[in-house]
Amino acid sequence: MKLVASLLAAASLTLSLGAHAQDANLKKTLTERIPQLEKIDEVRSTPMPGLYEVRVGTDVFYTDAKGNYLIQGELIDTQARRNLTEDRMNQLTAVDFKQLPLKDAITIVHGKGERKMAVFEDPNCGYCKRFEKDLQNVDNVTVYLFLYPILSPDSADKSRNIWCSKDQAKAWQDHMLRDKHAPAAQCDPSALQRNLAFGRKYKITGTPTIIFANNVRVPGAISAQEVEKHLAAK
Repeated sequence: MKLVASLLAAASLTLSLGAHAQDANLKKTLTERIPQLEKIDEVRSTPMPGLYEVRVGTDVFYTDAKGNYLIQGELIDTQARRNLTEDRMNQLTAVDFKQLPLKDAITIVHGKGERKMAVFEDPNCGYCKRFEKDLQNVDNVTVYLFLYPILSPDSADKSRNIWCSKDQAKAWQDHMLRDKHAPAAQCDPSALQRNLAFGRKYKITGTPTIIFANNVRVPGAISAQEVEKHLAAK
């Protein structure tokens, strides 16, 4: 039995070393042939024989075993009826609520504020304004608002004026709920740039994007009832 176990361990090690060498060779080949891929973070096999995933940051490509072809697209498991690329992207762009940079957010407390959620919003976003109106019907929640100016040329100016206001929460709600714009103001706006960088890293491409304390991420405006369901979920 000891001999069998030793042989199995040796075989497993050989396979592991072979896979590592394969990954290293693919990285080298693709980097030499396609310099614009920049730094390849990871190469790994996929459920499809002979097809490998190539990850650059949170971007996913596919290649053959020799790196002769590069595919940008979606890999579908037709038997399981699952989009494997979408599953992988969700995994790569998942946001851990506990790791959110809350110092770069505006804190808005409804009632006791015992429940938690975060939202990325643009001051020019019509869907965000609708969402904010619905959110007034949600009590006992702390909302961490990340200003995310991506929609219009003046989104950055409006976001800066809100961020630099003496009462940020009031300035935000005046703008979104009462169409009362914050007066021009100046301060250190680097938090807004960090928000944009964070959004690019985690592929936050639209507003509002909501992240709940259980790490569930919801794109788009949802009703107060839907917010309540997510806040109640574990």
